[in-house]
Parts: sequence; C-alpha cells; structure tokens
Amino acid sequence: MLQCCACDGVAPPVRVRHGPDPGVLIRPRKRQAALVALFILLAASLFAAAARSSPVTTKEAEAEQVLAQIQSIDASLEKAVEAYNAANIKLDAIKAEQELNERRLQIARSNFQEAQSVLQQRLVSLYTSQEESALEILLGASSLDDLLDRMDTVNRVSDQDARIIGEVTTFREEIKRREAELEQARAEQERVVADRAAQRESIERQLAERKQLLSSIRSEIERLKRQEAAEQQRLEAQARDRLSSAPPPTSGGNPGGGHSGVVGVAMQYLGIPYQWGGASPSTGFDCSGFTMFVYAQVGVSLPHNAAMQYSMGSAVGRAFLQPGDLVFFNGLGHVGIYIGGNQFIHSPHTGDVVKISSLTGWYSDTYVGARRY
Repeated sequence: MLQCCACDGVAPPVRVRHGPDPGVLIRPRKRQAALVALFILLAASLFAAAARSSPVTTKEAEAEQVLAQIQSIDASLEKAVEAYNAANIKLDAIKAEQELNERRLQIARSNFQEAQSVLQQRLVSLYTSQEESALEILLGASSLDDLLDRMDTVNRVSDQDARIIGEVTTFREEIKRREAELEQARAEQERVVADRAAQRESIERQLAERKQLLSSIRSEIERLKRQEAAEQQRLEAQARDRLSSAPPPTSGGNPGGGHSGVVGVAMQYLGIPYQWGGASPSTGFDCSGFTMFVYAQVGVSLPHNAAMQYSMGSAVGRAFLQPGDLVFFNGLGHVGIYIGGNQFIHSPHTGDVVKISSLTGWYSDTYVGARRY
C-alpha cells in the first residue's frame, strides 16, 4: 500500500482501475471519435472527387464535347453542300442559255449580212437611177446609221425599201441585244463559278476539321458505330414490316406506298455511303442527290438542291405525313423521305451512309416542313 503524508499515511485509490471517470476519460474519447468521423468524411470526399475526375469520365465528357462540335460542323456542311449544288444548277442554266443565245446570234448575223447585201443592191440601183433625192440620201449620209435614218424619212421610199431597211435594223438590234446578253451571262457565270469555288473550299476546310476531331475520339466513335448498327437493324426491321403489310399503291396516288413506290425504291439503297455532290449509287449520295435519284426512278424530276425541292409540290402538315413525302430540316439544308412510323430515310452527312432515322431530337427541333409531289 502506498504512503502519503496528506492522507494519514494511506494513498487514495487510483480511479482508473475502478471504472471511467467522466472528467478524465470521456472527453478524450469524444475528441477521438470526432477525428475519426472527420477522417471518414474527408476520405469519402476525396474518393468522390477522384471518381468525378477519373480518366474514363473525363474521356466521355471530352467525347461528348467533340461530338457536339462535329454535329455543328455537319449542319454547316449540309448548307454549304446545298449551296454548292445550287451553284451547279445555276451554272448549268447559264451555260444552256449561252448556247441558245450563241446559236440565235449566229442566225441574226447571217440574216443581217443577207439584209445588208439586199440593201447594197438597192443603193446601187438608187445611185444609178440619177434621181436627185436618191443622190442626196447617199451623199449626205455620214454613216450607215445616218443613211438608214435618212432613207427611212424620205417620202418617196418604196414599200420594198422600207421592208429592207426594217430587216437590217431589226437584225442589227438583235445582234446588239444578244451580244449584251451573252456578255452579262459570262459575267454571271464568272460570279457563280467563283461562288462555287468558295463553297468547295469551305466544304473541304470543314471536312478537314471534322476528320481531325474524329481522330481524337476514335475509340468512342467505334462504340457509337456499334450502337448505331444495332439501332439501324431495329429500324430497318420495323420499316420492312410496315412495307410488307401496306396495301398496294393506287393509280394517281402518293407514290410512296408499297414496294413499287418511293419508299420501296429508297430502301434498296440503305448503306450507300454519303458523298457530297453525289447523286448515284456508284458515287454515293448527298441528301438532295438521294431524294432526286429516288424520285427519278418513279418518273418525278427534282433538282439537286433541297431548297429548290421545297419550292415544288404541295405543302403537307406534319400531322398528315404519308410515306413518300419529302421532309426538310436545318433551314432547308437537309432533306429526307418519310417512311411512316415517325421515321424517314436519308443520306445524312460525311462519314455516314443512307439510313433510317426517327423524327425526334435534333431532327424534330430543326424540322422545317414537308412536300408531296
């Protein structure tokens, strides 16, 4: 037993051995528990932050951002391609008009030469007749125009003279008019060619940017392609089921119904690659080239431009769409063929193929209208 001078030689018992003393032991344990809880909370926060910034999550976010950029480029590309197609159509029209004008100019020049020859013969006849009025007309004229004006005002000019003068004047004016029209057409042609070259440069620049962006998320694109392939199989199966159960088309009706109609024709070209400026299965299709080609198979002629296609036919409300109607998007920068079931078939953009899509999402947001032919 311990001795203590303050306690009659007997030391007080040690309270730690007989149980916890609130004043001595409880407070340290509370602090220890609080520190443990704080440590757990801090670890959880760090783990969550690490999860949020993990390489996988960051890569997915980066891929989504790049895909959004690519979609924006695709929308811009569609408009550039359609502008290029419109320039080609305008250029073809200018060339056709030039050829026609040149042929008519040749005819006008030939007629003018013949009329001049007849006029010369008549002038010789007037000169040799020694008539004073005729000599005054011939000798007083300072030019051919002046001569024609003088002869036209002389009262004693015969009906034959008037006819000859009229022909010379008419053909001469036609030559001037057609030469001016040709000059104007050539200037317009140069402008359209320059515009087309600018559109082509824009397309190629955007294609290069698109390719570079795609290469940065190649693995993500491969995953999306696999998903898209599975989705396409499902959509194609739905479309073929509708076609097989649809009644045959009636004469004079919408050409979209049945296997012999527009939808049946369009379905034959699923998987054909997109090619800007393309309008055939051998070279590929852009959007308006695809619709133009498909409709040509049922005897309907459409221009190779979405906006021009929209200006033809009759308008159709979205609630009244029928298979075979053309549907337009993105400020008339894109077009496809409605196939029923809120779906359409189209040639979307570079790197893609003719496929079926639903009228939802971006296509619903950018929907412009529909036409029936």
